[in-house]
Amino acid sequence: MQENKNISAYRQQLRDRILDTAMHAFATQGIRAVKMDDIARQLGISKRTLYEIYDNKEDLLFEGVKKYKEIRERQIKDMLDGDHNVMDVILYAYRQKVETFRRTSPKFYSDLTKFPRVMSLQERDRHVNHERFLVFLERGVKEGFFRTDIDYRLVVRLFEAIGDYILNNQLYRIFSIEAIFKNIVFVSIRGFCTERGIKTIDAMIDCPPPTL
Repeated sequence: MQENKNISAYRQQLRDRILDTAMHAFATQGIRAVKMDDIARQLGISKRTLYEIYDNKEDLLFEGVKKYKEIRERQIKDMLDGDHNVMDVILYAYRQKVETFRRTSPKFYSDLTKFPRVMSLQERDRHVNHERFLVFLERGVKEGFFRTDIDYRLVVRLFEAIGDYILNNQLYRIFSIEAIFKNIVFVSIRGFCTERGIKTIDAMIDCPPPTL
């Protein structure tokens, strides 16, 4: 029994190592540039061992995207469950997004569209994210940062359209992520802020790019 537990623990550790190694390679080199052979070689394992755990590269990418998405969601939830307000969360999400983009090749995002399972995962999450963002905005109203005379169902759709436009037109290849936030995201948020919220968001806009 103990031997089986050890095997299971080792396999789970190896699974995690594979995911972390693969996602780092995908992010820095682009997904299509990385072969399963490359991942196995970097980990010092056989390709057979790699394929025993993940059938193909898309399965590996799918699990990696899912894992890191769950980590980010848990971090945001922990902040919302703690003593942080919505503006704290916006600043935190901004810093995280900037750091992620700095470490990620634009090829990663353009390559991502070539993998149907991953795109399907993101599409399935759209409704859930829609509802979560609506609840988040309503919380901002209660905290006094967002105006009470706004239809936030429309605001959610606006931000979905903004996100789609940025990705579909690959604006991240033309402009820095800081410029995209400063000129598009923060300006849009500012439009439905109260005076208190405007002061907070302007401080974010004026602050230098974060260094994490």
